[in-house]
Amino acid sequence: MARTSSTPVLHHNNPLFTLNSKPSHSLFFFKSSFLYSNSLSSSNFSPPIQLHLLKQSRNSLCAPIARVSTAPVEYAPPAPEFDFDKEIARLRALREALASCGTLVEKLRTIDSDSRVKSFFKSWRNDFGGVSLSDCDLYLLKCVVAAGQEHVLGEFGAELANGEIEIGRSYIKNALYALAEMIESWDVDGGSRGHGLKDEEKAALKSLLKMLGELEQFYDCIGGIIGYQATVLELLAQSTHEGQTINWSEQAGMLLKCQFVEIHSPSVLDLSEDIEYASQAALWGIEGLPVLGEIYPLGGSADRLGLVDPETGECLPAAMLPYCGRTLLEGLIRDLQAREFLYFKLYGEQCITPVAIMTSSAKNNHGHITYLCERFGWFGRGRSSFQIFEQPLVPAVTAEDGQWVVTRPFEPVCKPGGHGVIWKLAHDKGVFKWFQSHGRKGATVRQISNVVAATDLTLLALAGIGLRQGKKLGFASCKRNSGATEGINVLLEKKNLDGNWAYGLSCIEYTEFDKFGITAGPLSPSGSLQADFPANTNILYVDLPSAELIGSSKSESSLPGMVLNVKKPITYMDQFGMKHCVSGGRLECTMQNIADNFANTYSSRCHKGVEDGLDTFIVYNERRKVTSSAKKRRRHGKSLHQTPDGSLLDIMRNAYDILSHCEITIPKVQGNEEYVNSGPPYLILLHPALGPLWEVTRQKNNVVTVIHLDY
Repeated sequence: MARTSSTPVLHHNNPLFTLNSKPSHSLFFFKSSFLYSNSLSSSNFSPPIQLHLLKQSRNSLCAPIARVSTAPVEYAPPAPEFDFDKEIARLRALREALASCGTLVEKLRTIDSDSRVKSFFKSWRNDFGGVSLSDCDLYLLKCVVAAGQEHVLGEFGAELANGEIEIGRSYIKNALYALAEMIESWDVDGGSRGHGLKDEEKAALKSLLKMLGELEQFYDCIGGIIGYQATVLELLAQSTHEGQTINWSEQAGMLLKCQFVEIHSPSVLDLSEDIEYASQAALWGIEGLPVLGEIYPLGGSADRLGLVDPETGECLPAAMLPYCGRTLLEGLIRDLQAREFLYFKLYGEQCITPVAIMTSSAKNNHGHITYLCERFGWFGRGRSSFQIFEQPLVPAVTAEDGQWVVTRPFEPVCKPGGHGVIWKLAHDKGVFKWFQSHGRKGATVRQISNVVAATDLTLLALAGIGLRQGKKLGFASCKRNSGATEGINVLLEKKNLDGNWAYGLSCIEYTEFDKFGITAGPLSPSGSLQADFPANTNILYVDLPSAELIGSSKSESSLPGMVLNVKKPITYMDQFGMKHCVSGGRLECTMQNIADNFANTYSSRCHKGVEDGLDTFIVYNERRKVTSSAKKRRRHGKSLHQTPDGSLLDIMRNAYDILSHCEITIPKVQGNEEYVNSGPPYLILLHPALGPLWEVTRQKNNVVTVIHLDY
């Protein structure tokens, strides 16, 4: 083990990849002067001038003369206040009407009755900009218009029946965009290209229709496109009440559809205290390996990691991050092979665990992961031991009024809809049936960015208890870092509308703390609930038949934990090369909240000890043996938490702990500040097949001592 240089090991700055952040500027030329702006916010333009664009006739054969008139801003009508309640009521009514339709013809007849659709499609039929549309395609576009998102259709969306531009909140912004689109539409001879679509626009329309088709089909359990937008607005409307004085228990009760709800600190099985039981549980996990599967939700966009291929400039998914000499995906398979090798050494039989991987098209995630598996020959496990299934993308929306964010005509900004879609998607794609064909009863779930999840016995004990005791869901948990962007595990106590009491272990995401009256900072005089609860790590054991029952339910419960996190900015580049950053988010589901469907019901209220009889459970261990993530790029002067550098430090500290018990003397890893300034004192990367249980590794003391230490 050679001593490293004095520079911290920044694996995400590996020469194979770079982090690019080039400034982008856009110029609007107008005669001899130009307007310059980094964004198109109307606040950047102080002169009180409004531009009104005259509508051009679609049937004109000659090039029209561009006319621009000006008027003082005070004469412009103010932007109307968005009425959430009115729009939600309209969408709900439309959703119910569409749900009662049995055929596409009936759905078209119903959606044609919507006032927005009537106005927009008054002069359009199945020919859309020179593109012939099927009835299904036309229905999807009508759903977009009915959802109030006609601006997605570009110049078509800007022309309503009265010929006025109604998109957006800023008249000046609309005028400038429309002016730029008008100039762009002229050919070199000064003529307009009319309303026929260019080849690239036709391709964009085709891509849009594909996304809309997937959105309509996958979210059918909540009403397709119309239901998606209604749910977005409902969650946005809830967020507007967060700052108001409201009883959190009443609000949580409304969210969970019950009379009463209380949150309790859960009882956990602490593996660090009961060593004997922990070892027994891990042995159960090893014995059960032939009936266990592995699930990796890898569809996230990993925007915070900022991984870029320096040769192509292509943004890369987290699975491609080089980490300790291999990609993160290789590390997950390596950990699994170590458990299989231990099973072979104990029982003399080879066990190959089937692996299901959920991907997405974000950053070509699906293509990169498939290529990686093919490149390594499916890691020597055979193609048949892998099932790769792709989750649909969903449109991002603004925090102000839920409008879809659009980069250019027919191209809304789309992101993965969260890892919680995995249960319904696994049913839709036949993944549960595939596991069943391999004789699997349960599965362990872990995320790509958590590099220590398989450390020691946590993962094996989690699966062992779940299998042995017939549980439906299990969480691996640990102490929560104060202020961290991670959820908490809780015991929910609910009084249902029928009068029965329901109890179950669950998770509350950090984005939802306000709704449950949970303070976001360290312990305060008024009391902070965070300090009493263990961290949610998204390491799960799941009973496959139970999960399939939820995923196939064709109801809202198949998309657990729907949230709309609008606390992170959405950055995108528009069609004119101008960079924008807006507050917004997208509808996301959380896979761990499938636990909300596994609550146990009692006729009367229970007291202490109720966790022992629940279908859900929590195992608890030291944080460094449970979670340390490489999910975001570390910035100068910022915390190491959840960065590749910070997770490497935890790996070194774990190595120190295990080798110290093997009577090997090595320097102790010092504090975070010294690590940042000087780098690690050594690099010790033990092959997981030495264990992976530390108890097994320590028995190989003679193997470990031959490792040369140079520090």
